[in-house]
Amino acid sequence: MGFWFGLCHNYNMENESNPIDQQEHRAIIGLCVLAAFADGTQSENERARIQQIVNGFSGEALDTTSVYQDVLGGKFSLATAASQLQTPSARALGYEMAVGVCHADGVVNESEKKFLSDLHQALHLEASATDNHQQTAQALAAQPPNTAAPPILDANRDAELDRLIMNAAILNGALEIMPHTLATMAIVPLQMRLVYRIGHAYGYELERGHIKDFLATVGVGLTSQVFEGFTRQLIGGFARRFAGGLLGGLVGEATGSAFAFASTYAIGQVARKYYASGRSLSAAQLKDVFAAMLENGRSMQGRYSSDILQRSRQVNVSELLPLASQQ
Repeated sequence: MGFWFGLCHNYNMENESNPIDQQEHRAIIGLCVLAAFADGTQSENERARIQQIVNGFSGEALDTTSVYQDVLGGKFSLATAASQLQTPSARALGYEMAVGVCHADGVVNESEKKFLSDLHQALHLEASATDNHQQTAQALAAQPPNTAAPPILDANRDAELDRLIMNAAILNGALEIMPHTLATMAIVPLQMRLVYRIGHAYGYELERGHIKDFLATVGVGLTSQVFEGFTRQLIGGFARRFAGGLLGGLVGEATGSAFAFASTYAIGQVARKYYASGRSLSAAQLKDVFAAMLENGRSMQGRYSSDILQRSRQVNVSELLPLASQQ
């Protein structure tokens, strides 16, 4: 089943008898926030987006808004996290999530490398237990969107793009259900590849930088998207699976899956309109179309919930890298 599927299975089994407590959940979210700002290059839009994400969880049993405020106020550090993460499984999970957030927008820079190195040391982790995860995360983040794929012929373009967009939306909805950090990480490369293939269908050869700019223009922040997935997964799905229902009333897999489906559908439809128009749509028009398509995707998601669930049962973590290059 692959190394990381087995490792995650072992993690699940360990936590059935040694659950992560609420303090450790809070500390892991703190690490995610630290990781999101580790490169020092977040724009005001990115900060605002992450703040919106955190605000969305305020008032629940785990007040993530206060975690966010502690990080920005200098009250939460790597040393704080190390002191609050008591179990090996919680430390490993915290590191994995930090790796995912740092890699969300591509190859890590020197500031992010230093942050991860300092975190690794602070948590007293064995290199052999984390290197494979970091290498796989790096490979996913750096996956070129223009990997060879079957051409989309003009005669069948509309039908093929409909199929391509819907398949991508279903797959990303399925990945959000899976209790693996690498599954959440794979969503961004798959969305970037979707944009590339749509542009290619209209005669454009797109570079990674252009695709990132396109996603940022429509309002999709790569780092904040992964941060949101991890946070929702942690306080929703992970809590129910590993903490005996400690936080069982929080936002869970269904919400995350619905958003991943709808956002991927919207990205595909916006890209389709943009490249079909000869890239003539303004930034304001792109945002308007994205907002409308996002609502359409949300309204459609229920009709595909069984397909999403079935797809989630077919994907192993070891298949994520091939999926990102073949989808």
